[in-house]
Amino acid sequence: MKKIVLLLALCLSAGHMFAQDADKFREAGDAALKAKDYANVVTNYSKYLEATNYQDTVRIYNCGFAATQAKKPAEAAKFFDMAIKYKYNIDDAYLGKAMALRNQNKAAEFTATVEEGMKAIPENNPKRGNLEKLLYVYCIKSGQAAQKAGKYDQAEELFKDVLTVSNKKYKTNALYSAGVMYYNKAAKVLQEVTPLATSEPDKYKTAKAAADADMAKAKDFIQQALAITPGDANSKKILDAINATK
Repeated sequence: MKKIVLLLALCLSAGHMFAQDADKFREAGDAALKAKDYANVVTNYSKYLEATNYQDTVRIYNCGFAATQAKKPAEAAKFFDMAIKYKYNIDDAYLGKAMALRNQNKAAEFTATVEEGMKAIPENNPKRGNLEKLLYVYCIKSGQAAQKAGKYDQAEELFKDVLTVSNKKYKTNALYSAGVMYYNKAAKVLQEVTPLATSEPDKYKTAKAAADADMAKAKDFIQQALAITPGDANSKKILDAINATK
């Protein structure tokens, strides 16, 4: 019986020490946050949250924020994801997680997170606009980079990812970007192969067919842009140029 009592006393004592350690890490994290010492916020809050089984939603979110400031995107994504699962401050948590994934160049996870966030955040919430803008800027820049590298299919998918947003201007610009990309690609090919129409008719015919297919794609994207924004002058100009190639 004495042994049992002794073991029980030892367990209670260890539990008390464990709680004291958790309090110590929480207090150190709070002090570091106040001092804007973000790296130490992450270190201490991580230990505190682990010790308390990740139950403190406020400090989970704050740890994600601190990790962002400390340029630790992997840890930021982890803690913002926890905040989302707890449904704590989800509009900012989705934005924080998306930025963290973008900063790690995790394109697929980034776009999936933004799309998930846009479903979770009502359209009348002004913070949803921040998420849409983040997706728009990322996809346009990445699409242009893919286009420059000759990766047209990849660029097209990136431009089309913008179509999940509600902002009409963003969608119009993305469709216009895709249309111009295929127009320029087709126009360049036509310019190069036209002199071969007589000397190398077979080669000309094959190249022209491919260019015509790209021109048709360009027209489709531009028409979609005009369906959203009928008065868009840039789209009208490109559509006129496409029709002039017939």
